[in-house]
This record gives sequence, C-alpha cells and structure tokens, in this order.
Amino acid sequence: MPKERRALALERLAHAGRAHSDATVFFHAALAGLLELNPTDYKAMSVLERLGPMSAGELAASTGLAAASVTNLIDRLVEKGFVRRVEDPADRRRVLAAPVAAKVAQARSYFRSTRQSLARLYERYSERELETIADFLERNAERLNAELMAMQRRPSQRK
Repeated sequence: MPKERRALALERLAHAGRAHSDATVFFHAALAGLLELNPTDYKAMSVLERLGPMSAGELAASTGLAAASVTNLIDRLVEKGFVRRVEDPADRRRVLAAPVAAKVAQARSYFRSTRQSLARLYERYSERELETIADFLERNAERLNAELMAMQRRPSQRK
C-alpha cells in the first residue's frame, strides 16, 4: 500500500475508532442508567459476569480501579441485587463477589435488539474478516489494559 494511501487508511481508522469508542461509552452509560447503576458499577458487573466470581482485590486488578473503591462498588451492587458475596470454595476465609444470574438475565434482555443488529452486521464479513476483527479487538483490549496499568503507576498530575 503506498504511503499516502496507508496514511489515509490510518486517519480513517483513527476517526472510526473514536466514533466507535464514543458510541460504545454512551450506549453502555445509557444501559447502566436503565439498570439504575452508574457506568463503572455496570462495567464491573460485566467483568464479574465474564470472568466469574472474584475477590475485591482481583476485581480491582481486573478493572484498574482502586482497591478501596471496589469494596464500596461491590456494596452498591449487592444492595441493588446484581452481586452477592459468597465464600471462596478453595479458601473459606476469602469472600468473592459473584453475579446474580437473575439480574444478569434482566440486564441481558436489554441487549436483544443489539444482538440482532450485530448479527446482521456480521453477515457482511467473511469468516477470515471476522477472525481479523476479533484479533484486533482482543489485541486492542490488551493494549488498553496495559495503558491503564501504566497510567495508574504514574504520579498524579493534579495540583
């Protein structure tokens, strides 16, 4: 690909990436509101659903949130019925936050039309293209998580 064509493609990708990110954040913020959760609590619940029950420290490590704030976050999710505290089967001294299946199902019901429209969008792409898209999304998530961890290690710029 000639340099100018690649530059144009990268510019389009940057613009599309920002538009995608904006739409994703606003969509999930609106959905969090429908569930009467703040966006951070909503996404933390999503992490618990995806990765399974975990301790507050593990949730902090998985999300990049401060450990102290995760305890309050779990309290809020427990209070609203999205999460329950359970004993760790491997170590009864540890407490895990576990998603409540009925509440997760309720949240998933809001995604019915989204899953349908996404399935229609996927039809445009070959299996190879879908694999490329999945690879990009996986690698970008890893990159963003690494950036988040690096950001947290930097001294605060607040004065």
